[in-house]
Amino acid sequence: MTAVDSFARLAPELRRRPDVEAPDLVAADASDRLILAEAGEPGSDVVIIGDRYGALALPLLDAHPATRVRLHQDALTGERALSENARETGVDLSRLQRHGLDSGLLVGARLVLLQLPRALDALDEIAELVAAHAADDVRVVAGGRVKHMTLGMNDVLARHFSDVSASRAAGKSRVLRAAGPRRGGAARWPRRVRHDDLGLTVCAHGAAFAGASIDIGTRFHLGFLGQLPAAERAIDLGCGTGVLATSFALAHPQARVVATDQSAAAVASASATVRANGVADRVSVVRDDGLGSCEDASADLVLLNPPFHSGAAVTDRIAPRLFADAARVLRRGGELWCVWNSHLVYRGALERIVGPTRQIGRNSRFTVTASTRR
Repeated sequence: MTAVDSFARLAPELRRRPDVEAPDLVAADASDRLILAEAGEPGSDVVIIGDRYGALALPLLDAHPATRVRLHQDALTGERALSENARETGVDLSRLQRHGLDSGLLVGARLVLLQLPRALDALDEIAELVAAHAADDVRVVAGGRVKHMTLGMNDVLARHFSDVSASRAAGKSRVLRAAGPRRGGAARWPRRVRHDDLGLTVCAHGAAFAGASIDIGTRFHLGFLGQLPAAERAIDLGCGTGVLATSFALAHPQARVVATDQSAAAVASASATVRANGVADRVSVVRDDGLGSCEDASADLVLLNPPFHSGAAVTDRIAPRLFADAARVLRRGGELWCVWNSHLVYRGALERIVGPTRQIGRNSRFTVTASTRR
């Protein structure tokens, strides 16, 4: 049995939970199958990066009992979905080893399978690490849906590999192949940018949303920093690079702040940001699915810039989950300060889930609201 045969058997059984699920959001697609087909015989050791819910790792482990897998998944929900999918399908995970995106993941690797990230910066950091630490004869098989691929991806890979080629499209998917790692380039990640207008240094790994810049929604939210209530314990929910958490800690030296995100790249970036701004003694950065590790009624203030994407898919199901997490964790009378794209009309949900909600500010694109926990 090949990994492609195993994929055909397992793919219909795979699910995304605890990530959002809907009829049009799938856990496996033709790009996973094409990556496995292009990989061929995997050998004894395979590195997989970006496996969303297990559609790459599980078929390989199922079809090749002698193969060990080193795996990096950025999203904590992806890690948990893979584990649950393995349990449901009976795939043994004893030969799977999870890693951060670091040298330990890639040292000596001869075959690297990659679900292409949409952000070129994320691809650049991955390719930089592969080229620096994998074996001289490493093969990279990187696939994705054609509608999400750009020629810029070829250029990024060519910066780090001497041989880059593309497969034919199949099932609206395509694979990029890379070999011949270019050694000796200066490390570019994480990036560090000083924003003098805010008195803030932002650090970012490649997959962090907005990179070392400050996205316009967060920047609008920061415009009301002076109006935020004092809080003994505050939480930056979905912290990204840690801009809100760091800014609040700088403005409120007495506060203890928790910055939480499910993205490994975000957590690494936020950790570097709080260190760079001298608030690591007052800001704890945690990788978590929402606020799952926080106790009920344990915070005075939650800051939130909710995402409305799950991977490449646009969805309105993420924000209400985060509102409910905030409502559970806030003490009575505590506040959720939220910035959101005005067209999403979240106020009704905030009123229903958290409590009385007032508008703090609004411009042509964004609304900032404060919701008081009943």
